[in-house]
Amino acid sequence: MMNEAAARPNPGDISQVIEALVAVDGTVAHTHARSARVGIGRDAALTPPDLADAAHYLCLLHGRHPGVIDHAATRSTESTARAWLIGAADGFARERAYLTQVTVAAGPAPSTTGQSDCEAIVSQQRHALDMLAQSDRRGCAMGAAVALLLDWQAVRQILDMAAIRLGLEPHPCHLPDRSTTFSVAAAIGGDDATDRAIQFGVRQLLSQQRGLWDLLQARAEIRRQKS
Repeated sequence: MMNEAAARPNPGDISQVIEALVAVDGTVAHTHARSARVGIGRDAALTPPDLADAAHYLCLLHGRHPGVIDHAATRSTESTARAWLIGAADGFARERAYLTQVTVAAGPAPSTTGQSDCEAIVSQQRHALDMLAQSDRRGCAMGAAVALLLDWQAVRQILDMAAIRLGLEPHPCHLPDRSTTFSVAAAIGGDDATDRAIQFGVRQLLSQQRGLWDLLQARAEIRRQKS
């Protein structure tokens, strides 16, 4: 967990805070997700059923329209963010199509004890994200959208690995780059209230992402115990 001093934003540095939060609390730092991206040793790499499981549950959480970025676009009144939101929404629509393609190719989620409970949990996460991205608090929805786009870079590596194992050609990614995303966050922030709202949106989005990977890790451990 990041120390309190690092987590507390200073005036004008909200983009640095976001970068630190994504690095510490995002997909890139989760043990289960990291084992797929790094693939250190046979025991560390995710199995094909693990990757199919990840694709299936990512699709449940992020595969429907409207999503986090689409909702944020309807809430934002920031002129400096409009071009970014349009590009992000268009890019994520392509990501949803790619995610769906990988999920269909992977087949049903592997049979795991507690399947219906797991799907109910992800449905609740989806609802929480919808509410977060529709917040009227200035900066909150944008924080969630920014966090999803930045965190998706690590998610995308896992999707690409699953696609390759399934014999699919990974799609090019058309999301706005990190530099542009951080610049937009910095332009929107700058005052204490907005910075706090942005940070809240970021933290809540990352918390839901982390919860998904915790769930996937638990499901993988259950399958391995039964194998």
